[in-house]
Formats: sequence, structure tokens, C-alpha cells
Amino acid sequence: MGTTRLLQLVGRMLPMMLLLFCAAGCAQQGPSAINHTTGTTMKTFQNPVLQSDFPDPSIIRVRNTFYAYATNAAGKNIQAARSTDLVNWEMLSDALPALPSWAQLGGSFVWAPDVIQIGDTFVMYYTARDAETNVQCIGVATSSSPDGKFKDTRSRPLVCQSDLGGTIDATPFRDGDKLYLYFKNDGNSRGLTTSIWAQELSPDGLSVVDKPTQLIYNDKPWEGSVVEAPNMFKHDNQYYLFFSANNYADQTYAVGYATCQSPMGPCTQAPENPILASRLTQPFVIGPGGQTVFQLGDQTWILYHAWDMDGSGQRGDSRNMWLDRVTWKDGKPHIEGPTTGPQPMPLIPAQDQQHPFR
Repeated sequence: MGTTRLLQLVGRMLPMMLLLFCAAGCAQQGPSAINHTTGTTMKTFQNPVLQSDFPDPSIIRVRNTFYAYATNAAGKNIQAARSTDLVNWEMLSDALPALPSWAQLGGSFVWAPDVIQIGDTFVMYYTARDAETNVQCIGVATSSSPDGKFKDTRSRPLVCQSDLGGTIDATPFRDGDKLYLYFKNDGNSRGLTTSIWAQELSPDGLSVVDKPTQLIYNDKPWEGSVVEAPNMFKHDNQYYLFFSANNYADQTYAVGYATCQSPMGPCTQAPENPILASRLTQPFVIGPGGQTVFQLGDQTWILYHAWDMDGSGQRGDSRNMWLDRVTWKDGKPHIEGPTTGPQPMPLIPAQDQQHPFR
């Protein structure tokens, strides 16, 4: 074969080779599109933003870099990834390489991490199996770096409602100079009611203050036997408790919210729930949830997981990471998703105190 013909053949094959390569794991950053209102060109992306098993994603911003954390998979206790644009992600090493003395080793019991920066320390809340009670409990670990090796040196869990089935899905929230922790009692593992609770944290985030307060429980038909994955968010001086509900493994899993009078409640569930649910027509999207809502300038976004799917609508074994816009109208959040087509890339402004990230 001549050199000229060989180069022509390679030129024809190269686009297909690149397409196959990205289908195996690249972030789906889309082509540029025209904004017909302004006439400007804008870059787009397409879900999922991370084609890997990355359940229950949480996120933190440190200067110009975003760090995401997720439930155990790929031989790691806590998965971590980083990005500068929220669309293209680099996987990192195990963020919690060693479990504490109180935790049961082995199995897939390390779930739903979330990280907050307090001063110069990064504090991670996560779920692990308590060896003494054999239920899931909340641990707390620290690191000097968001991508460093977090360590939990405690001899006991931070929170463990063993009489209510255990405790999972802890997420922190900062409101002024106060810190709060939200979590779910794992009642569905014992045939009990599940509730979402709030408890104040100490200023260093390493201990809880007073007793927890119940905010909501699974009393709505769409929730089935589960409410979980709490995420408190403040918008226009109103508190919103986002949460997931029902069976994480199928199409009933969805996201709802409640409005709260304060970080400690009381809270009222929205009548329009759920606001993010499965798509049961082509292209199929099953089980969106495990969400984190965050702010970028004047844009609100939601990071969540959904099951990978084949063309016939059968779900796979991995929960990929998705990203979609949240818009607001009359004090109510509306989630523009699950989206499967090209969406405008997030606008990444400089950090400022007027628009806290979370």
C-alpha cells in the first residue's frame, strides 16, 4: 500500500477511533453550539459526566478545582475525582485507604462520603459498618488536603442510631458560623420507619452537639419505605432540604425536596415531589438520586447518580455521575433533567462570599 493511500485510510479511520475511545470512558464534552439570543458560541456537554461506577456523589470546591467523592467501588473505600470544569474528571487514589478500628473490614459497606473545609482542615463524613453492633454508622475523618489521605483515628463512630437500624448518608451544612450534620436512620434495613435528621456540629466539625431533630420521614406514597441522601441548601434566605426516596435499584428512585424554617426545621415536603425522576422512554434513565446541590455564581446545579443503561432499557451494574441545572421560579426549584442531549457547559466564576458554593 502506498504512503499516500495509507495516510488517506488513517485519516478516514481516525474520527471513528477517537469516538470509540471516548465511548469507553471520556467525559462527553459536546461540540460548540450557537446561542441564538446573543449570537455567541457556547460549549456544551452531555451526561453522564463520569462514565464510571461513582454512586452518591458529593462535591467541594477548593480555589479553581472541584473534588467529587463517592461510595466504595473499584477496590477503594472512598472514591475521589477532580475537575476544573465539572465535566472532565480525573480519578484519584483511595481517599480513605484505611478504615478505623471500630469499622468492620471487608464487604461493600463504605458509603456516601461528603467533605467540608473547616479552616485549614478538610473533614469527611462517611458511612461504614460498625463491628460491634453490625449496623451502618457515621464516621468522621480529616486531611490537610482535599485529595490527600483522610484518616479516622476515633475508636467509636460519630453517630450511630443502632436502635433505629443504624445511620447513613451524612452531609454537612454551614449557615453563618454554625455547622450542622444531616443523616438518615437506616430503618428500612430492619423494617422500621426511615427519617432524615439534623444535629448541630461543634465548630471543628468533629463532634455533635445536643440531640438530633427529626425533619421528615417516609410518609408519602412516592417515597416507598425510604427517604435518604439529605442535602440542605440555602437559596434567597430560604432553606431547602433535598433528598432521595424509594428503591435505589430501580425506576422508583427519585429526588424531592422540603422547605424548612431553619437548618433544624421544621420542614414541609413539597406537594410537587418528585422533581427528578426516571425517564422510562428512549433514552432511558433509571434511578436518579444520591444528589448534591451547589451554587456557581448565579447558577444552581445538581450532581447525582443514575444507572448505566443499554439500548433496550435494561439497567447495568454501575451508577454513573450526572450533572444538570436547577432553576428557580416562585421560590420552587425545578431540575432540568435527567438530560441526555447537549447542555451548555457550567459557567465557572471566581469564588465569592456572595454566592457560597454550598
